[in-house]
Amino acid sequence: MILVTGATGHVGAELTGLLAGAGRPVRALARKAAEPPAGAEAAVGDLNRPETLRPALKGVRAVFLLPGYADMPGLLSECAAAGVEHVVLLSSIAAPDGDMDNAISRFMILSEEAVRACGLPWTILRPSGFMSNTFQWTAQLAAGDVVRAPFPTVPVAMIDPYDIAAVAAHVLLDPGHHGRAHALSGPEPLLPADRVRVLGEVLGRPLRFEGLSDTEAREEMTASGTPPEYVEAFFRYYADGTLDDSTVRPTVAELLGRPPRTFAQWARAHADTFQEKP
Repeated sequence: MILVTGATGHVGAELTGLLAGAGRPVRALARKAAEPPAGAEAAVGDLNRPETLRPALKGVRAVFLLPGYADMPGLLSECAAAGVEHVVLLSSIAAPDGDMDNAISRFMILSEEAVRACGLPWTILRPSGFMSNTFQWTAQLAAGDVVRAPFPTVPVAMIDPYDIAAVAAHVLLDPGHHGRAHALSGPEPLLPADRVRVLGEVLGRPLRFEGLSDTEAREEMTASGTPPEYVEAFFRYYADGTLDDSTVRPTVAELLGRPPRTFAQWARAHADTFQEKP
């Protein structure tokens, strides 16, 4: 049995579906009761309260674990007590920077440290930015053909969450990946304007991109409810240049025997989401 935490999220949902489709016993954990993909079991638990995971962990051999929760050592202790044999942690390409003053890097670093110290076999996945971050534009695209976004000059080698899930499915029960950290990326670095262009081609719409100034970006991120420490983290990464997320890495192709999916493939798979009316 494999437990997938965050099973309703972009990576977790893809992973649950892949494992169930391959006939693997899989249990989908969510904070509230939700219908899992066909072939998967449903489980309820709160990752901020490790003791609530005990029923979900019964009989589990491997766990796909999200980072950044209040008591990561406690979560991993519950895994160990349940007899889990392998933990695959979803981290970030930002974790190796060691910047404990950056709120996002810090919770990734602390999560990785907890996994390394827990005594269980582990594998860490460090993806680049997600293609699914493009869903942030759905309201703008429902209102018109102009997309305004921050950090217009920053390229990111974005990865399809499906590819992260495929890598996770590959490594979850493979002891050959114990003690390894895999950096993952998509096939090419893309500017926000590149994504808008491709999305326009897929949707058949004359989309236009307008870059936000740093002042406008900070105001919009704050107004959207992004915690101040996360706003500062993004500005450290992309305005101050502490993170280079443009590097294309061969890991997905090496592990899966195929190239990572392109942004055009992702956009075609999710085109209906961008066609919906508010």
